[in-house]
Formats: sequence, C-alpha cells, structure tokens
Amino acid sequence: MNMMTKTKIALAFVSITAAVAGSIYAYAQSPATDGLTDAYPPFSQEDSLYLRDGFVIEPTGTYAFADREGEMLYLDFYEAAEGSETEIDGIAKPEILFMFGGGFKEGERNQAYINPWFKRLTENGFNVISIDYRLGMKDMTQPSVLDAKPIRNAVEIAVEDLFSATNFLIENQEELGINAYNIVLAGCSAGAITVTQGVWEIANDRELAQVLPEDFNYAGVMSFAGAILSFQGKPKFAQAPCPMLLCQGKDDKAVAYKKQGFMWIGIFGTHYIAKALADGGYNYRAYRFEGIGHEIAECQRELWDIEMDFIKNNVMRNMPLIVDASVSDPRLEIHPIDLDDIYGK
Repeated sequence: MNMMTKTKIALAFVSITAAVAGSIYAYAQSPATDGLTDAYPPFSQEDSLYLRDGFVIEPTGTYAFADREGEMLYLDFYEAAEGSETEIDGIAKPEILFMFGGGFKEGERNQAYINPWFKRLTENGFNVISIDYRLGMKDMTQPSVLDAKPIRNAVEIAVEDLFSATNFLIENQEELGINAYNIVLAGCSAGAITVTQGVWEIANDRELAQVLPEDFNYAGVMSFAGAILSFQGKPKFAQAPCPMLLCQGKDDKAVAYKKQGFMWIGIFGTHYIAKALADGGYNYRAYRFEGIGHEIAECQRELWDIEMDFIKNNVMRNMPLIVDASVSDPRLEIHPIDLDDIYGK
C-alpha cells in the first residue's frame, strides 16, 4: 500500500503528546506492521546506556580491499554478537556498511564516537563493516562555489572506493559469512554524501556504478547530514532507489540542507532529495531537525529507534512506510559546526 504521512513534530522534553499527522507526535500505520509505528520515538533506557562513552568493540577482522597507487584501503568487519537475534520474523537482518565523516579532508574508519553504535548494532544481530576511502580534500582549502573540480573529485573517488569495498564483500561474502546483496549503507557528513551519492549513481545508471554487478542495488541507505553533488541541477531518480533514510539539521552550515552551489551545479541536501523521492513515489523517510545544524552527522546513537524502525519496515519488509517530518528535540546537543571548523578560515 502506498502511504504517506507528512508531519511536523515538536517534541517536549518530558511530556509527549500523540496526534496522528499532527503537530506534536506522529504515527504511520499499515497492515504489515505490528500496530502503530512511531515517527519520532522517545529515548529508551537502553538508548541512555549506549549514549555513554566507554562502550567499545574491536573488529573481528581487518581486510585490505583496494590499492590506490600504493595507498592501501582497509575495512573493519564486526561480526554480530554470538547469541544475538540475526532475524526478524524469519527475515535476515542486513549488513551495515558505514562511512565516516570529516569533509573529505580527515577522519578514520574506527573513530571513537561511532564505536558504541557499532557495539550496539552487533549486540542486536547486525554485522557491521566500516571502510576507508581516499580523502580527496586532504590538502585542500575550503571548497568554492566557483571551482567545483576539487569537491567533484573528492566525491567521485570516495564513491569509487565505496563500490570497490562492495565488490570485495561480494567476492568474499562466503568467507565472511555475510550476504553482500543485503547491505544497508550508513554515513555521516562526507560519508553520508558518499553513500547517498552512490545510491543516486546506481538509480541513474551512471558511469561510476558500472563497476558493480548488473542489477546490483543496496538494501537501503541511512544518511546523517548527507547530500548529492549534481552538475545537472536538482537531483532526480531515473528509477527507484533503495529505501532511503535522510536525517539532517535545517540549519546545517557544513553540508547544505537545501543547496550550496552556482546555477545548476551544487550540493543538494535533504530538502531537494526528499522532494525528488516524494515526486517519484519512492520509499523514504526524511527527518528535518529544527534549530540544529551539522550535529546530526554524529547522532547515530541518539536516533537508534528511528534507524531500527526504518530497517525493520522500509528495508526488511520493503514497505513504503513514508515519513517526512520536521522535528524539534531539545535533548539533542547543539554544538554548531561549519566549513571553517573543517577547513579553517
């Protein structure tokens, strides 16, 4: 059933009031779900546990997946915890492939802030893969709207590395004990741009995607402060992409929530991506955070229940359970980040 629930949500810190398609709290309902699905659920006691520092996990194995002119690229594999539930209603949970952020200038696949999220994923039955990619802006200054070549190169080589890692997983899935045709991508900031761009490349059958097996697609994507780099104006999808979860602050000064660019060339954020998905009738969820900027890039732990509901329903059950919500949540920490913080003034 094709359903759409468009909501605007204001969430009180202690008291939460519910109203269908209203202004406080939102639900979407389908015969395929277990009753009602929270559009923006409150934090649970378990959430609070994993929001603390100190919950760490070591990878099960580390593997080289590409050699870029002497620069070796590695991926860390975190196996689902022994005894954890790896299925829901007989359906296998997807593998989670994560890409870190850092403005294509810095960052590592095993950054400390994301490690507790990896641990919680494995304890909940997910295999996790975290990958390197080349940092195309490493020795560059802040991107300019008048010279898009450096950022274009950075995005393209990151997508190339994502696709190389994917091919490595396909070729070695039996040894790793995974299903490489059941991967949900996740990324923050530059990593979110990369995974979102990769999905767009596939949906439009673009040149970069030709290295993947014919008819390959990811099972889903979770983008935390991501965007699409387009040289043909507002992004469009020639065919249905995999289910997409878009989370971004409306005041994002590092990755444009709407557009950063000149004329038809630019970085197009959640505002335009969600519109293209809605126009096409595709399977997606968009959470637009009021009064918050680029901080959403590091809110994977805080948004756990949203992620799990998206994976369970939109991905595993392939339900077009569409949520497009504006969210005001005072519990999320605000520490503004802009391009100067990444590249310097």
